Amino acid sequence: MKDILTGLLFALLWSSASVVTKLGLQTAEPFVITNTRFALAALLMLVWAHLVRRQPLPAPAEYRKLLIYGMLNSSIYLGAFSLAMRYTTAGLGTLSLALNPLLIAIISAVFLKKKVGNAIWTGLLLGITGVGIVTFPVLQNSTATPLGVGLLFGSMISYSLGTIYFSGITWTIPKLVINGWQILFGALTLLPFTLALTDWENHQWTASFWTTVLWLIIPVSIIAVQLWLYLLHQDPVKAALWLYLCPVLGFIYAWLFLGEPITLFTVTGGALVVGGLYISQRR
Repeated sequence: MKDILTGLLFALLWSSASVVTKLGLQTAEPFVITNTRFALAALLMLVWAHLVRRQPLPAPAEYRKLLIYGMLNSSIYLGAFSLAMRYTTAGLGTLSLALNPLLIAIISAVFLKKKVGNAIWTGLLLGITGVGIVTFPVLQNSTATPLGVGLLFGSMISYSLGTIYFSGITWTIPKLVINGWQILFGALTLLPFTLALTDWENHQWTASFWTTVLWLIIPVSIIAVQLWLYLLHQDPVKAALWLYLCPVLGFIYAWLFLGEPITLFTVTGGALVVGGLYISQRR
């Protein structure tokens, strides 16, 4: 029962990111949300890692690796994702995140020469088809734009490349230190774009903005990730099953809080994505 409640709480928190970002964009600018999130999260993690737990600083040669990883995994990935939420729906954003495990497998085959089985190819085909089915009506109804879909796809590619880059490095520092420094570099590399591209007259430092930022930091980036690591430690196969709930919960959140419709296209496309994930990871 403990594992079930943990998995359910993880899915509930993890799948909320798209809707929370979309709500925050009603009064705030996307890059400001992301940059503020990065800065506060990095401050919390680095203070805890270096001042409280006395963990070591990165070696000089590791800073360049952390910079590259921070750009791929933070500034490009979440910068593009937060901007995409201005031009597409929260439900589609959640659904796109579900394709990341499949994209990672395919990109690994290209860069790391890993074999990709028929199950992965089948899952990717079903997933892309499902996203296409969900995307078609929202493009027609002008609730999403080609720019938004393109930004979502670009964010997924960046995250997948970052994951593969991370896995190919032998790190000498704890994961908390890695995470804190890569997010700090993500904040620094995104900052010039935030300063240059933000419409500061439209940005409001309201309670809604700070609620969005704090939710993305604490329940999503900290609590949900810790729950995920716990689930992985217990049983990686069972942990993966909770990912299938995230697109479903994402559409429910979007319907409840943003009024995004759940149509036959939504159900069919979501079912194909979940089915693709199941086929690719069932072993």
